[in-house]
Amino acid sequence: MDHLFKHIKIRSMDLKNRIVMPSIGCFFIGEQLKDFYRERAKGGVGLIVIGPTAVDEDNPSYINVYSDEFIPELKDLAESIKADGSKVGLQLWHPGRYSSFPGDHVVSASDIPAPIFTRQKPRALTISEIEKLEDEFADGALRTKKAGFDCVEFTAATGYLISQFLSSATNKRTDKYGGSLENRARFLLNIISKTRERVGEEYPILCRISGNEFVEGGNTLDDQKSIAVMLEKAGVDALNVNVGWHESPIDQMSMMVPRGSFVYLAAGIKEVVNIPVIASHRINDPVLADNIIKEGKTDMVAMARPLIADPELPKKAKEGRIDEIRTCIACNSCFDRVFEGSPITCLVNPAVGREREFKITRVNTPKKVVIVGGGPGGMEAARVAHLRGHNVSLYEKNGRLGGQVNLIAACPEMEEFANVPRYYKTQLKDVDIAYGVDVTPNFLIDQRPDAVIVATGASPIIPNIQGVKNKNVCTAFDLLKGKEMNGKKAIVVGGGGVGCDVALFLRSKGKDVTIVEMLDKIGNDIGRTTRWIIKDKLKENNIETITKARVIAIKDDGVVAERVGKTINIKGDTVVLAVGTASNKELYNALSGMKDRPGEIYLIGDALKPRKALDAISEGAEIAHKL
Repeated sequence: MDHLFKHIKIRSMDLKNRIVMPSIGCFFIGEQLKDFYRERAKGGVGLIVIGPTAVDEDNPSYINVYSDEFIPELKDLAESIKADGSKVGLQLWHPGRYSSFPGDHVVSASDIPAPIFTRQKPRALTISEIEKLEDEFADGALRTKKAGFDCVEFTAATGYLISQFLSSATNKRTDKYGGSLENRARFLLNIISKTRERVGEEYPILCRISGNEFVEGGNTLDDQKSIAVMLEKAGVDALNVNVGWHESPIDQMSMMVPRGSFVYLAAGIKEVVNIPVIASHRINDPVLADNIIKEGKTDMVAMARPLIADPELPKKAKEGRIDEIRTCIACNSCFDRVFEGSPITCLVNPAVGREREFKITRVNTPKKVVIVGGGPGGMEAARVAHLRGHNVSLYEKNGRLGGQVNLIAACPEMEEFANVPRYYKTQLKDVDIAYGVDVTPNFLIDQRPDAVIVATGASPIIPNIQGVKNKNVCTAFDLLKGKEMNGKKAIVVGGGGVGCDVALFLRSKGKDVTIVEMLDKIGNDIGRTTRWIIKDKLKENNIETITKARVIAIKDDGVVAERVGKTINIKGDTVVLAVGTASNKELYNALSGMKDRPGEIYLIGDALKPRKALDAISEGAEIAHKL
């Protein structure tokens, strides 16, 4: 890690390493916000950039800098983070046509509506309004300096207002702010110039730009190189290279994007400037990050989601404890919340936004804790209970930890899920784990535990329809465990997330696939930021989807379904059931009905109610912290 942990200077700011936590809309406020970022500072990150921070009172954010009244609160935030050794910056922002507050203040370079969010037609800014906004950005930068932040960053990426001026896709002006690339860059360059006048020569100014906008008619890498050169000449001290806009029709962030795929954009920018360049997107591994810097492709790396998943990633990497890192799997649970305007969460780290509540505290009187089930919830419960000093035993009826996560990890481009059980195997190396044990109430009575956490998961629902026991039928679970299915054409009954994953799995095996779904849409249970990607994958793989269809019978040559009042026959050799799961509550019900229960009894995860791994891990942590 010699390259990743080498000091670097950005103008007057000296950073202890090359890891940057870029701005992410976490939507925490007050003490919760401070706790969230302090935890990342304690973990050893070099620079934290907080935002997006609003410079315009008509378009407020969860953090604001459009008035002097915010300086004391911002100063308190900056000081609390800097106390743990990280440098901290503030990202200044205006949403432009992405504004979530409909009205006359939805503005842009031109009156072209955004294809996402409110889709409202913006009003084109007048020259005087543009000049006023330039001053508001610069005034916000001065307040940033007064509040004690080590640097300021302007977001000229992701499709927000400055991007809307820079891009020919959204800037159709014919005045001095439109037309040529130099004119389209005038708004941003004026902001930089006015900021430098206010903050002085030594204060670091960063800019986040898109390496490629990936929108029709937008700026390419070559265009962005020209902009980068202009920014360096204008006095920008470092460039954080983002990817695309929110509306870009390419997958930028899901686990289906190979690690480091977009580093070439930062490398392209680095070719034309002499100031530090920061690479971003799908860099979740410190070894990869170190190699990228070593190869001269970038000077620094941005890790937002990886530091959400594990605040101690820098510290663990520096100390050589790579196998202890809780790897971000790029499931986008956090971004699903961002686009709802809700506080973020994390599938693999239930302490996100609850850092104070979930701080590990040792117990005075250890309990004997038995955990039944080694899925996500059971593993997290075992990890936390063990760290708190309890005597923990974990029983798993199968031969490995992970539960349903192992099944999803077997699907094409879903391999990142395998990092969940990998992490827990390391964390639970000192926990007593027994495999192949089918725990019964009598077994628990013999164990004489103080507490039992039932995390027995869920089993596939087998619908009560004709032919469901035919030889050409199996469940999604069986298929992903390795069961071979004969024939060329497969029918997947159920078009939720599991059904879609199974369909893509079968297609990767060379099968022709049809999904039959009762609801009117495919993938209703998939998060907002990933659903469109999965649907595109289905289309790219020529997977047929039939919605509003209820299967009423299974035959040797396919299924019979009812659709919009009509009976239809769908041909296929094999049928895979992916219609959901039912909780395995038998053990819990038996224990609850006993007069002399073996200690406290808790039910978590899918055994409580079938949902997602995020819910199971969160519940496992909650119970273990209460014991």
